[in-house]
Amino acid sequence: MNSALKNFKNKKVLVMGLGKLGGGIATTKWFVKHGAKVTVTDLRTRKNLAPSIRALGRAAHKVRFVLGKHRAEDFRRNDLIVVNPAVPRESPYLAIARKAGREITNDAKIFFDLVANPIAAVTGTRGKTTTTNWLAHLARGVHRRIAAAGNTPEMPLLALIDRLKDKKTPAVLELSSWQLEQVDKAHLPAEAPAKGGHAPDVAVITNLYPDHLNRYPGIRDYARAKANIFKRQTPAQALILNADDAWTPFFLREKPRGRVYFFSLKPLPKSRGGIFISGRRAFFKKDAKRTVVLGPREMRPLVALGNHNLQNLLAAMLAAHLLGIPWREIRKRIATLPQIPFRQEFIVARLPAGRQGRHLTVVNDTAATSPDGTIAALARFKNKNLILIAGGTDKKLEFGGWARAVKRCVKPECLFLLGGSATEKMVRALRRSGYFKQSYPQPFEELSSLIRAVKKKVRQNTPSFVLFSPGAASFEKFKNEFDRGRKFNLYWGQNHT
Repeated sequence: MNSALKNFKNKKVLVMGLGKLGGGIATTKWFVKHGAKVTVTDLRTRKNLAPSIRALGRAAHKVRFVLGKHRAEDFRRNDLIVVNPAVPRESPYLAIARKAGREITNDAKIFFDLVANPIAAVTGTRGKTTTTNWLAHLARGVHRRIAAAGNTPEMPLLALIDRLKDKKTPAVLELSSWQLEQVDKAHLPAEAPAKGGHAPDVAVITNLYPDHLNRYPGIRDYARAKANIFKRQTPAQALILNADDAWTPFFLREKPRGRVYFFSLKPLPKSRGGIFISGRRAFFKKDAKRTVVLGPREMRPLVALGNHNLQNLLAAMLAAHLLGIPWREIRKRIATLPQIPFRQEFIVARLPAGRQGRHLTVVNDTAATSPDGTIAALARFKNKNLILIAGGTDKKLEFGGWARAVKRCVKPECLFLLGGSATEKMVRALRRSGYFKQSYPQPFEELSSLIRAVKKKVRQNTPSFVLFSPGAASFEKFKNEFDRGRKFNLYWGQNHT
């Protein structure tokens, strides 16, 4: 790996999109660290990007900035064009780079180009962060220094490259659809000639639901981007699919070359191997041989996680086992599964005045950025006397199913909506479902005022469960869903970072 990193010394690299969320910052610092001559271009102005430039620290002094615009000559003159998530694939500047014969890449492609360690990678619409983190947690039973990285500001992909000193330590990655847009073009690392086209040794697709249709022409284009996770696999590698998901036949028609395993909440047919639940036990099946991996005692506390999290756990367990982790280690570490921030996270909230001595549960599910995320949360907490907080930015998604789930689980007076383009569609879908007997009041413009209204409702009435599951993105009022989640926790009296 070290010899490959030397190839970046004095190489002219254009980072397209510094951004304000950390990804472009991490990429820029990494290339500077490895001796590249870095230019950063962004349509935002220097004033707008001042916090990001400060976050670069000393690296900023070694960067050439072109801000407030893009210039065609920068895309012709630089050797490598590194794009961030916000860059549309149809950008005319990328077309200029292609015409000039320049290489276009992103952090995931660079990672696969350079890393020869065993790799487990997780993608999907829902549950990929939970599955990734639980997989890393289970694998630490054998590999103490393992880290989860990828689609997260805490551990960017490129930063993980420098931490992988021991080539036997697996890398556990969460990959978004935009990261996967480039990985099918990844080069083979010289250190791993036996692998064929370098790809995850274990690839997981948790599920597929309509999402990011503001980026892709249709859901099939979105699914094809997800399928890139296995396109370069060899027969010696493994692909894990959700037997219960409607899009699994689509992925099978893409003819994966790796050995395919499945996870399911019900028994698998004889022709399929993998992990599944039957009765009060979880089984692993391979070559017609069944092994009990969780008995009734281990299964009992897991039911409270909800079906979607049971699926996430089954996928993580199977991936860990295929990485070589013994079942006994996996069972041992299930008892200490971490709670994943902002994914149906139970937070410690200050009780509103008048609630002393009365139980109140607050759940922060800000990472539910699509209708299916909220539907999953409502399925888990449907028997609670709950208040739902939802709303946000539209990604060209439909909310009919969301409205039906809300109608089943939430009283109209217990629904609180934060304004946004998706919220307008939510209200229309609820009206079509007959949820409202009268028109819905104006959605709240500020999260702080919405929380005050919720607290007032909690003081006056009986709801004892508050679920913040927006079902939409957050770009109109927040930097991203994590900024939204941190503010939610702050307004409830917990400063969660």
